[in-house]
Amino acid sequence: MKEISRLFDCVNLNYEKHPDKVLLAGKENGKYREYTPKEVKEIVDKLACGLLRLGLGPGDGTPEGKDKIALIARNRPEWIFIDLAIQKIGAVLTPIYPTIGDPELEYILQDAAVKTIFINDDSFLEKLDPILKNLPLLKTFYSIDASSRIPQWTTLMEGVSEEDHQKIEAIAAGIKHEDLATIIYTSGTTGKPKGVMLTHHNIYSNVRDSMDCFPPGEDLRSLSFLPLNHSFERMVMYLYLFKGVSVYFAESIETIVDNLKEVKPQIFTTVPRLLEKVYEKIMQKGMELTGIKKSLFFWAHGLAKRFEINQNLGWWYNFQLNLANKLIFNKWREALGGEVLCIVSGGAACPVKLIRIFTAARIIIMEGYGLTETSPVISVNRYDEKDRMFGTVGPLIHNVEVKIASDGEILCKGPNVMAGYYKMPEETAEVMEGEWFKTGDIGTIVKNRFLKITDRKKEIFKTSGGKYVAPVAVENRMKESIYIENIMIVGAGMKFTSALIVPSMENLKKWASNHGLSTLTHEQLLKNDKVQALFLSEVNRLNDGLNHVEQVKKFALVPTEWSVDSGEMTPKLSLRRKIILDKYQKLIEGIYED
Repeated sequence: MKEISRLFDCVNLNYEKHPDKVLLAGKENGKYREYTPKEVKEIVDKLACGLLRLGLGPGDGTPEGKDKIALIARNRPEWIFIDLAIQKIGAVLTPIYPTIGDPELEYILQDAAVKTIFINDDSFLEKLDPILKNLPLLKTFYSIDASSRIPQWTTLMEGVSEEDHQKIEAIAAGIKHEDLATIIYTSGTTGKPKGVMLTHHNIYSNVRDSMDCFPPGEDLRSLSFLPLNHSFERMVMYLYLFKGVSVYFAESIETIVDNLKEVKPQIFTTVPRLLEKVYEKIMQKGMELTGIKKSLFFWAHGLAKRFEINQNLGWWYNFQLNLANKLIFNKWREALGGEVLCIVSGGAACPVKLIRIFTAARIIIMEGYGLTETSPVISVNRYDEKDRMFGTVGPLIHNVEVKIASDGEILCKGPNVMAGYYKMPEETAEVMEGEWFKTGDIGTIVKNRFLKITDRKKEIFKTSGGKYVAPVAVENRMKESIYIENIMIVGAGMKFTSALIVPSMENLKKWASNHGLSTLTHEQLLKNDKVQALFLSEVNRLNDGLNHVEQVKKFALVPTEWSVDSGEMTPKLSLRRKIILDKYQKLIEGIYED
């Protein structure tokens, strides 16, 4: 086999090393259907032949000339089959979030000049129907599940000849590592989406240079549930494939708990918000306990809150923590399948408190950092304890350089830095300083090796007193309360810092039931004096340790949960700050009226 340099080389690599082990698995009719490397290779090659017969391919080899194919689907083995087949014919995959809004969907399909689209099922046609008249280039449609209106993806594999196979192998042989592999559109927190062009070398170098951060061994299982169209899960997926990890796909976000118990993964990726929800459920169950069981739970929890990494806290603390792991924390690990070695967290800042507590419970949290434009990993806390540090996003990965600009911005250089924004040379020039990519994040290097992120450059604001506030750090602090589902810090140009708070209604209702307020409506509950006092107490408690200008002086409770569908969150669960500011302008004005 020739030297590995393209992403689709993972197929032949696995086929030659262990053709009959489980590589991918997805639920079909209530049971996991497992695919070996041999089966994956056969499916990918046949599908590539079918795509080639549609007239799709590398075109003139330029980013604009290569044919673009879109994919809107949940995580499943077919997602990977389609991705690999598109790569093998020299075309370009443009993956799209299943939860994307209609205007963004239309923009991406137009901007990328998509000719063919794969969708999950008929429900996604409802997104396409209203905009098809504006997409003259989009000619062919395929569904992964059986459809009443369009062909199923498997029809592309019918009647494939030996001549077809020879053609795709000839095209694949000519694909170079510097060729464009995918265009991933950013989620558009600050404006219209930008198409990030990533080459095979961009992503493969990131896979190669992150490989030793993970647990050793090849006989590992993973559960995948973060959207594959996000660069974080996509790169990790290729790391799994090159490492030979068996990947099982969760059926949905709602079934993760059951799927964890079925698959018993050693590793999986997550975003901090999902980790926070796991922790909140654990704490809910702890509060529901009584007597000695409740005392033991909070004794163990108290020990975990004191845990320090790479430090010996003494024999008595170690003895107690070992006991807590046998009596209490083993149940936490069982809820995650019982065999988890580590969880990789990315996409946003993870509260240090969570990482500390889970680590004490022998659930290693490997928090990392990067952007779509950096393929995406820049740094990550390793599986080995000596290469982890609480409050940081770990050491840099191999072959990636970072320098801190005079204003604190993190600049990155390496083979992982994108080829540019698709058809946006001016925007590309804005984020590049020679070979250095300007991340837009503010940070520092701790102990000469650990990268620490302090905030987003564009999100830092100044109060009327001229003091700067970094909102993300304050928001993460406040979300340590089980009663705060979400929060946005505001106060630009104002005398003090305040907050919009989305209550965790599940936890608030339980609290209300215990305080004689169970008959109140949702609206009445948020206006109730006792509830307001509860949140004031939580905010004041969490203000402790923040400097004076960062402390939340006033807040307003928001009656509706923020979500992707309602527009306040991006698909990777980041806040769309401008939209929230516009939507709650009157509520914010009310905070500052006095």
